[in-house]
Amino acid sequence: MSVQTEAPEGAKTDLAMELRQCSFYYGSFRAVANVSLPIYENKTTAFIGPSGCGKSTVLRGINRMLDLAPGARVDGEIIYRDKNLYDPEVDPVEVRRRIGMVFQKPNPFPKSIYDNVAYGPRLLGVNKRNALDEIVERSLRDASLWDEVSGDLNRSGLALSGGQQQRLCIARTIAVEPDVILMDEPCSALDPIATQRIEELMWELQSDYTIVIVTHNMQQAQRASDFTAFFNIRKTMADGHEVRWGELVEYDETKKVFESPAQQETADYIAGRFG
Repeated sequence: MSVQTEAPEGAKTDLAMELRQCSFYYGSFRAVANVSLPIYENKTTAFIGPSGCGKSTVLRGINRMLDLAPGARVDGEIIYRDKNLYDPEVDPVEVRRRIGMVFQKPNPFPKSIYDNVAYGPRLLGVNKRNALDEIVERSLRDASLWDEVSGDLNRSGLALSGGQQQRLCIARTIAVEPDVILMDEPCSALDPIATQRIEELMWELQSDYTIVIVTHNMQQAQRASDFTAFFNIRKTMADGHEVRWGELVEYDETKKVFESPAQQETADYIAGRFG
């Protein structure tokens, strides 16, 4: 395994969070083993690898979405602001506010555009209309959607195009002012034009947010990320049955991972020889 734990020379060195020897379980099944990697502030980190290698499991573990899966647990530490996110004293709801999630399929609420974005702030106690108006406009502007929808904020979010719906979901996520945005295959259901707009938006958001993205698209990882973590599937036989789990193989600057990977299996995956 080639896991870089120090920032490359010239890179921003502030850590947004750090995974330390994390293993992710569903019941007794270990889905991903021993993941250690840094995630740097105001940078985009891409998780790549074949289906079933645990990328999305790790992503969901970062903001404690795994808590919602019966029997799921995380061993090891995810350090954020000098605190282990799995410490018993840590509130998982607060974790999910600070570390937001954008899912593979756009999932706007069956509400107006305005109410989609205002939903989170209202839960946090923001009820004054002028304050909500400011949050909604700022969030939609930051998500590059304001100019397209400002004329009719009472329109249903479900009436928007797929790309617009995904940007609405991003606006909804940033309305509660998280530090980190997790994106699980955010462009897989979108056409190339909408995909390009989301990738451009990711670069724009970097000045204010740290982003972690799961993607199967190698070109997207190259275009949109500063750092890349490559996961792969491991196999063994136990009691006559094949057992599979995911493992982090390599982590480095995206340019290095794609142009001069340290591991042969990384090079093989990027070249399309498996996966």
